[in-house]
Formats: sequence, structure tokens, C-alpha cells
Amino acid sequence: MNIHIKVISREISEYLWRAGETLSTAESCTAGSVSSAIAALPGASTYFRGGVVTYTNELKTLLLGVPETMLQEKGAVSEEVARAMVQGALQRLGTDYAVAVTGYAGPGGGPEASVGTIFVAVGNNESIDVRCLTGDDGREENVMRATATALQMLLERLKIDFPLTDE
Repeated sequence: MNIHIKVISREISEYLWRAGETLSTAESCTAGSVSSAIAALPGASTYFRGGVVTYTNELKTLLLGVPETMLQEKGAVSEEVARAMVQGALQRLGTDYAVAVTGYAGPGGGPEASVGTIFVAVGNNESIDVRCLTGDDGREENVMRATATALQMLLERLKIDFPLTDE
């Protein structure tokens, strides 16, 4: 894990711990790297409930409740599926916040998107933010970029939802 990801994870930890909120993850192409970054810090069990890695469409439907029709119509690598993965993680893992990642890390792409296309979603029951990453820098770098983006998006969201107050 690189230092940038460690720093962001530590900040996320502080916000979640202080706010008493919980977090879950739903990952596809990142294969648990977001969960790993979150859980690497001591005390993560206070706020991190867990995550699922759903590489196949069948598991996206079975474990996260992503509608089969959505997967057929939009493809697994889409904004809609990323949003549905967040919603599924929130509901099925019972957390306040969730992070989801779905995409083509490489070496190949798919029918709906090229290699390096990755959708990252972060949200709660009120709203979900989604970003689309593009560009292929190789599988390892694509996964690292998606992981860092997911963590940065979560941190930005927590800073908005729980602003620090001067005492």
C-alpha cells in the first residue's frame, strides 16, 4: 500500500470513528484493495463492517441485489451498476456508508467499455456520488488509481457530512 493511500485511510478512520458511522465495500476489479486499505489501520473494526468482492454478474445479483436486467442492459461496468452496488452494500451489510468499484482493470476491456474504464461510487442512503475513470496504465496502476480515488471520494464525502468545528 502506498503512502498516499495510508494517509487517506487514516483520515477516513478519524472521521468515521469520531462520527460513530459504519462503512462497507462492494468491489469488483479492485478485488478487495479498498477494504484492505480501510482495514489496515488499528481499530478499523469499530467502523468497518466488511466488504464483498463480486467479480461475476451472478454474485453482483446474489450478494448485492443488482438487478439482472440492469446488468444485461447497462453492463457490469456502468454508472448504474456502481450505484446499485453501493445501495446493495448499504442494505445487505447494514452500514451508514458504502464504497463500490466496478470496471476493467486490464489487460482487456469488454463490450460496454475499454480497458481502464472504472466506475467508483461512494454514498449513503441519502445520496451516491459516482466518478468514471478512464485510461489504461496497466492493471496494477489501474487498480491503485481506482483504490485511491474511492478513498479520496469517501474522505471528501465525510468532510462534507461531518465538518470539523473549531473549539
